Amino acid sequence: MTEQSAWMRMTEEDPDHSAAYVQRFRTLAEQGMDLVGEARLVDAMLPRGSRVLDAGCGPGRVGAYLHGVGHQVVGVDADPVLIAAAEEDHPGPRWLVGDLAELDLPAHGIAEPFDAIVCAGNVMAFLAVSTRREVLRRMRAHLAPEGRAAIGFGAGRGYEFDDFLADARAVGWAEDLLLSTWDLRPLTPDADFLVAVLRPA
Repeated sequence: MTEQSAWMRMTEEDPDHSAAYVQRFRTLAEQGMDLVGEARLVDAMLPRGSRVLDAGCGPGRVGAYLHGVGHQVVGVDADPVLIAAAEEDHPGPRWLVGDLAELDLPAHGIAEPFDAIVCAGNVMAFLAVSTRREVLRRMRAHLAPEGRAAIGFGAGRGYEFDDFLADARAVGWAEDLLLSTWDLRPLTPDADFLVAVLRPA
């Protein structure tokens, strides 16, 4: 067993946490809020019909958009409540319950590598410290040689951007593009968010 993530600790301490998170995004969607900026960036990186792994997919908003515009999507999240919501709200992609630190999609019959990986929603900041490099390593192992990953999370969440980039380099990633937002604003020293577009080194 790997060390438990901060998200899973939160759900144990508050059994209603996941359901409230699902409802929050359902409400935002009903209000017409733009919830797919991350997905638009990833879509712009890919030809139609690409294979996309939504790592830490939550209730499926990013993967659902990518599926809707013609990509083949697999979403993985450790929280079964979020996966159930993804299955209910967004049929089409394949949604799986799984720990990213133990990611092994060939064991689920998904052997073909992915053209892109998206990891949005501050997933990296919720990981247990001891699993960060393993998650990055396993993501890389599921990516096609010419594929890329788009990973985004906020500052002030216990995972410094420089530490993340060092961890990524240590397990075989190289940086293609570093941004401060999902809408392509460049990274600045005072940025409070990082979007890293990475490729296998």
